[in-house]
Amino acid sequence: MARRYIARMNPAISSIFGGILLFIATIAFMEGVAYAAHRWVMHGPGWFLHRSHHEPRTGNWELNDLYAVIFAVPSIVLLLGGVQLGWWPGFVWIGAGIAGYGAIYFGFHDVIVHRRVGHRYVPRSAYMKRIIQAHRLHHAVETKDGTVSFGFLWAPAPERLKAQLNAGGNAGVRAPAGPRS
Repeated sequence: MARRYIARMNPAISSIFGGILLFIATIAFMEGVAYAAHRWVMHGPGWFLHRSHHEPRTGNWELNDLYAVIFAVPSIVLLLGGVQLGWWPGFVWIGAGIAGYGAIYFGFHDVIVHRRVGHRYVPRSAYMKRIIQAHRLHHAVETKDGTVSFGFLWAPAPERLKAQLNAGGNAGVRAPAGPRS
């Protein structure tokens, strides 16, 4: 059975190196997919689920968490097809890349930025500070429209994002918190 798989493999993908390149390329590609889905689906017709993410969470879960299930489906299908159903073996690397992006997203977005899992991590690198600040600027807007920064692994400079928010007239921008007592 293993010989049948090897015989059908593209030589570049049959190598570990080729597979790792496909895995990494998929993770990079997924940033574009996530940007597009976030900007035009979640802040568009999918707002009915995503709105919960722009509101204070009252429990451990929010409707927006269903997007994790939705985005896991292609990964599961590709992994299953590549491993069990005899599809092109490159699909395993692509499915793993999608899952890898999901793991990176969870670690960055849910753990580091939104602290849904307790930790003591303090960002020190300029890169981590930039993407965390960009995501916080995204959440400065509570409405479907007028927000900025839809990516997760890449973000424009915070100064540019603040200028975009100001140019939009600050519609939907969360009021600053009052003084703490």
